Amino acid sequence: MISVTNIHVFITEAKSLYKLIIQRTLEVMNYLAHIYLSGDDHPLLKIGNFAADSIKGKAYKKFPQAIQQGILLHREIDTFTDTHPIVFESKHRLFKKYRHYSSVIVDMFYDHFLAKNWQDYHSTRLPVYVEDFYLLLKYNFELLPKRVQNFYPYMVSDNWLLSYADLDGLHKILSQMSSRVRGKVKLQDAIVEFEDAYELFEQEFVAFFKELEAFAAQKKKELLI
Repeated sequence: MISVTNIHVFITEAKSLYKLIIQRTLEVMNYLAHIYLSGDDHPLLKIGNFAADSIKGKAYKKFPQAIQQGILLHREIDTFTDTHPIVFESKHRLFKKYRHYSSVIVDMFYDHFLAKNWQDYHSTRLPVYVEDFYLLLKYNFELLPKRVQNFYPYMVSDNWLLSYADLDGLHKILSQMSSRVRGKVKLQDAIVEFEDAYELFEQEFVAFFKELEAFAAQKKKELLI
């Protein structure tokens, strides 16, 4: 007999798989948040947190320990985010029109607020921080998953991590993502809903991100023991 617990696990895993398929189709995600939440004291952990979406299941175990820890931290952050009630409110505002893509869109919106208000979170200016991260990837290129190696040149040339900061850049990215989506959904149209409820989205981000920072810091301590 299939238990209620097993059904719940199956549904959770199915949702995670569906989100992963969407992520891999759309490619550009909330990289900036994952990089930032890694901290600055463990460079390989930061790489693992950044690259985790390109690594399936237990394949993470073939990487150096610090990268493994970053991958596990990424997965903990994703689980916390996907089940958080504040994030649910943000996604629910978009769900009727964008369905499962609402999760991806909200990830982008939240990275926009992080980039826009970067000075509230980090002492290094965002352009310098981003350039330092690109160099970190370059110097550790052989450790990166093949998929990350493939998109790295485009990430740098198009400066993905800085493009989140303004609405024009966000619109451009969503337009590019839409070109890889089957069907009639136009992700870039979400900018209209974003502008209409901009202050509300930002309030939700600020409240959620404060909790996420504390959660990620605790998980990082546990992983590094």
